[in-house]
Amino acid sequence: MRIPAPSAPARLAVLASGGGSNAAALMAACEDPAYGAEVVLVLTDRAGTGAEEHARRAGIPTAVIDLADHPDRESWDRQIALTLGQAAPDLVVSAGFLKLLGTEVLSAFPGRIINTHNSLLPAFPGIHGPADALAYGVRIAGATLFIVDGGVDTGPIIAQCAVEVADDDTEDSLLERIKESERAQLVEQVGQMSRRGWTIEGRRARPAGA
Repeated sequence: MRIPAPSAPARLAVLASGGGSNAAALMAACEDPAYGAEVVLVLTDRAGTGAEEHARRAGIPTAVIDLADHPDRESWDRQIALTLGQAAPDLVVSAGFLKLLGTEVLSAFPGRIINTHNSLLPAFPGIHGPADALAYGVRIAGATLFIVDGGVDTGPIIAQCAVEVADDDTEDSLLERIKESERAQLVEQVGQMSRRGWTIEGRRARPAGA
């Protein structure tokens, strides 16, 4: 699958659940016209998040779609698909969004949803990546950017960055260093994908021309 570069600037929809440091980094990058993208929507799964506040301060539209406000997960997923569709994004960036997206969203944006995870996939998927890495005794941890599919952290990999594990690392200290590298990787790769488009071939995805 090849997804060509959209007309500049690329339209980004950002999904988040927490403090929004990755969302804020993308917003900051988009302030440079040469970056080639703009954030057109920040969607969160609960009210009062840092990501929502960052977006409001930047004048970016926000939406809150809380699972608790819907009778089932399918209707929640449909609402997310509808809201994203109204924003017409070229790329959907899951940046700390802590819920799995369902078939309505995935089918609406095939190959156009990316996620970042705080381990070197396929090792240590799920919500405890750094803790699992420490418990296993690995010497190198890191972060993975990938295309979202129907599994848990299973989609084609776009990029990975390595972070050395120190002897005295705790889960928190390792996580903080991973976050720094993860954020830089996310901003760099989203910019490249926005300016150049991207390809997906089997288990690999990459910006066009990379």
